[in-house]
Amino acid sequence: MGEAKINRLKFETQLWSQGYERVLGLDEVGRGCLAGPVVAAGVILKPNSNIPGVRDSKALSLKEREEFVDIIKREAAFWVVRQCSPEEIDELNILWASLKAMQKCVDYQDANPDYLLVDGNRFNDSLIPYTCLTKGDDRSESIGAASILAKVYRDNLMHERHEEYPYYGWNTNVGYPTKKHYEGLMEFGYSPLHRKSFKLRTDKKLRTVN
Repeated sequence: MGEAKINRLKFETQLWSQGYERVLGLDEVGRGCLAGPVVAAGVILKPNSNIPGVRDSKALSLKEREEFVDIIKREAAFWVVRQCSPEEIDELNILWASLKAMQKCVDYQDANPDYLLVDGNRFNDSLIPYTCLTKGDDRSESIGAASILAKVYRDNLMHERHEEYPYYGWNTNVGYPTKKHYEGLMEFGYSPLHRKSFKLRTDKKLRTVN
């Protein structure tokens, strides 16, 4: 019952009525991971459009997320996925790297947003007007769409990297801290994809065998 009452186009509709045409929803995934990049996505919906069912990617099944990726890419006026590497995370810290990844979406060629809807409670100083929405991925359709693109992209990336580094269980935990992940770290050491500024519970570096 409660699901039907949520108007996830409330913020976009208000902005469209004020004359904004390129409202960019922004979200990121992977902040809590021990390894891999932090990935951000941005989505601009066509004014007065609607993709029913889009919401926080964590509330969707894997099959639903993958199906929505194709729909979002087809129906959106614009979409983009950008990332910050483990090296950038170690240099900037995870908060600023997350914000930088979202800023890369804003600055991407052909984005040209005139308003930003940002998941979370803070963003960079910006010449483009913006609103931060806590739990925005479940309150805004454009942010929800961005969360889906970012999560599917990052999960697929970590599954691919699992083939290269099969010691940590990235095929299931995609880099998040789990028992399997820590066991791999303690037995084999950290890989080039690990965030060395995070608490990895080991100082040992993975020995690669050619």
